[in-house]
Amino acid sequence: MTKIGIIGGSGLDNPEILQEAQDKEVETKYGKPSSPLKVGKINGADVVLLARHGRKHEIPPTQVNNQANIQSLKDEGCTHILATTACGSLREEIGRGDFVILDQFIDFTRHRKITFHEEFVNGEIKHTPMAKPFNNKLRKVLNKTATDLGLKCHSKGTVITIEGPRFSTKAESHMFRSWNADVINMSIAPEVILANEIGIPYAAVAMSTDYDCWKEEEEAVTWEAVLKVFKENVSKVMELLVNAIQKINFCPGFQSGDCCSTTIEEEEEETFDLKSTIRTIPNWPKEGIMFRDITTLIENPKAFSYCIEKFKEKYSDCQIDKIAGIEARGFIFGAALAKDLGLPFVLIRKKGKLPGEVVSQEYELEYGTDKIEMHIDSISAGEKVLLIDDLLATGGTAKASCQLIEKVGGKIVNIAFVIDLPDLKGAEKLKNYNLFKLVNFEGE
Repeated sequence: MTKIGIIGGSGLDNPEILQEAQDKEVETKYGKPSSPLKVGKINGADVVLLARHGRKHEIPPTQVNNQANIQSLKDEGCTHILATTACGSLREEIGRGDFVILDQFIDFTRHRKITFHEEFVNGEIKHTPMAKPFNNKLRKVLNKTATDLGLKCHSKGTVITIEGPRFSTKAESHMFRSWNADVINMSIAPEVILANEIGIPYAAVAMSTDYDCWKEEEEAVTWEAVLKVFKENVSKVMELLVNAIQKINFCPGFQSGDCCSTTIEEEEEETFDLKSTIRTIPNWPKEGIMFRDITTLIENPKAFSYCIEKFKEKYSDCQIDKIAGIEARGFIFGAALAKDLGLPFVLIRKKGKLPGEVVSQEYELEYGTDKIEMHIDSISAGEKVLLIDDLLATGGTAKASCQLIEKVGGKIVNIAFVIDLPDLKGAEKLKNYNLFKLVNFEGE
């Protein structure tokens, strides 16, 4: 079940918008959140509203208990978080009242609790990937909704979060512009960091209210000016969120925890012709077979980098504990992706290749059977695993690999392939799993 947490959300507590509303006082292991949670429904969707700075805006930015805020939404069962924030524009083209659907942040704060991992218990190291901190699917929904409503919206932007509560000096404002930041605020970090650490997809819509203090012909930012622009545009923020929430709630791709589903909207069209880098060899290894030779792709640095980047785009927002690769070329793609995402890599090998204690899975070949193995201690019960290989053909090895991981209690989050040969119907053997493929080759 989808339940959407909203941080900020001024005006969404209007009884005409929020049905079946009730306040809920909660406390987490990190203390109390900034405000009581307001639980209710918007257009049939379950929502939880939280006032980031308190309902009377009594909490300064540095004193916000971000750990408690995010933990309270997690405890309440929120599957996604949408945040709203006022910001200052660092770009001429981002005008007052414009919306920005953030895709990157720079954390310039100094005094905040920025992680849930304040110690590594029993030496279990936790370094959360943060290459793409804002969930891409939520961002797409916000962007499409803004377009449908005719709002002036910038589809992406980098926000720099400063400590506050003071505004920037001119020197700082010009420095932030030189760092390629697009907008500035005091709220998004570490909120987005903590949401990523705890595994809740997060997106934020920022409203530009001023030009900070870099623009010589404009007056330097004041709180009164910020408040004036925000109040003039708060109805647009509400309209954007209400419509986006409806899309999220009724779209099957946003099922609870299913951040890897491709049901909603597929990735953008490829701008790189990956197919052309894969050589086809007719009649190999036997007559009538069109062999798709991926070695030419691996030899091409641009093509290989493209594959890894596409996989990173797909999985950087997903909650994954480990990546497992199938011998042999699954090692090449899986190890490179694991390194970039900062995740452990697990080897699934043919029988007799691993030195430690193993768990095995037998599977059928065209003639006879074969066996794959994995170190028994490489995956623990409950860990979420991405399985990766170069090619989906008949699907036998991939299915056996899933069974192997599940034998030790692992959960398959997704299976990724560079190439799919759909005529061989391998996907049918994997119908109980979410699949992702970069290219399809029709025919055998």
